[in-house]
Amino acid sequence: VQLQASGGGLVQAGGSLRLSCAASGRTFNILGMGWFRQAPGKEREFVAAINWSGGRTDYADSVKGRFTISRDNAKNTVYLQMNSLKPEDTAVYCCARSRHNYVYTQSSFYDSWGQGTQVTVSS
Repeated sequence: VQLQASGGGLVQAGGSLRLSCAASGRTFNILGMGWFRQAPGKEREFVAAINWSGGRTDYADSVKGRFTISRDNAKNTVYLQMNSLKPEDTAVYCCARSRHNYVYTQSSFYDSWGQGTQVTVSS
């Protein structure tokens, strides 16, 4: 599968962005998907994950209540709605496909990664 993230940009603190991850490949519909981010000088960290049906999701504590992950399997696309953005949300955001139809927080459980999209939040 090939994954392409988009929707990043520059936004002021308190603003919103919606990221999209378009996937190609027949196995998209039966696997979980996740979003991760990496800020300069920091390790990659988990942001959010969703299972195939969308009925199960998980979030990093730092984004709970502000970010929402969703998916449209008909469009092979996963979304990350980011509200109330903070400067500390600044990072490159990447989407990934998990090895199973499950919600994983650890990057080792993901086997396909897309190119990231830059999100910059100014104070």
